[in-house]
Amino acid sequence: MIHDLVHGFYATVRTDPALGPIFNRIIGEEWDAHLAKLCDFWSSVMLMTGRFRGSPMVAHTKIPEIQATHFARWLHLFRQSAERMCPPEAAALFVAKSEMIAQSLQYGIAATRGELPPHTERAVS
Repeated sequence: MIHDLVHGFYATVRTDPALGPIFNRIIGEEWDAHLAKLCDFWSSVMLMTGRFRGSPMVAHTKIPEIQATHFARWLHLFRQSAERMCPPEAAALFVAKSEMIAQSLQYGIAATRGELPPHTERAVS
């Protein structure tokens, strides 16, 4: 399920007018390796496998154009993908984790830029 969600979701991201240019510029020809790393990340997040090795915060703080609107768009597309591709309970877990991760990344990015973090509305379940 993780493999299918990651690959399906990022197929959408790659063609998205707001997100695609950023992801495609940064990842370039390394999509296969990046998708494998993302599968490891989600495996570690959802199943606690410990497969992921990396620092998402460092990677995201190096992207100067990333803004709160990009996170909102990413979360919107992720929710759509999870709800389309996963059973409802699994989709809800993926979405909840994605929202927490996005908020954490936004706080970290704001801190490295010396900015106030964006105000984000959290879904109530």
